[in-house]
Amino acid sequence: MLPFAIKPIEDAPEIRSALAALLIETVTSGGSVSFMHPLSPEDADAFWQDSLAAAARGERIVLGAFDRNRLISTVTLQLKLPPNQPHRAEIAKMMTHLADRGRGAAAALLRAAERLAIAHGRTLLVLDTAEEDGAAPLYEKQGYQFSGIIPDYALKPHGGLTGTMIYWKRIGAAAAT
Repeated sequence: MLPFAIKPIEDAPEIRSALAALLIETVTSGGSVSFMHPLSPEDADAFWQDSLAAAARGERIVLGAFDRNRLISTVTLQLKLPPNQPHRAEIAKMMTHLADRGRGAAAALLRAAERLAIAHGRTLLVLDTAEEDGAAPLYEKQGYQFSGIIPDYALKPHGGLTGTMIYWKRIGAAAAT
């Protein structure tokens, strides 16, 4: 049994506060998750408010790993994609508190996201991670296939460019073929 619970996250002030704190810690420590350092609590909260509103509309699923009632990790499964891509979903915003890394929460969240993607009829997952200090080893260990690197894809939170590594994984019925 896992030492934490995995469950979908719904909007509530205390949850948004925990998500915002995790996002700020990730950006402060150099995590390339679309934001620049310093990230204000207001901007972090606004991001999560929008993301959780999209989840409430069924456009995505935001999952959290909780140690008792403390959020330790999160990942987003983006379901709303263009009409010609109803078979796939995207993994985004994988973040784990620095003190909780190595406990298996991220891997458990990925497996849960995969199960939910299959339940939503998806057969292909895609994701990207920073070339420098990204989570490539985690994704490869979970069976994601490396496709390539796009150089100079985004700014790192503290400045300077980094490439992004593109990964994919067939799931559900497609994984058996």
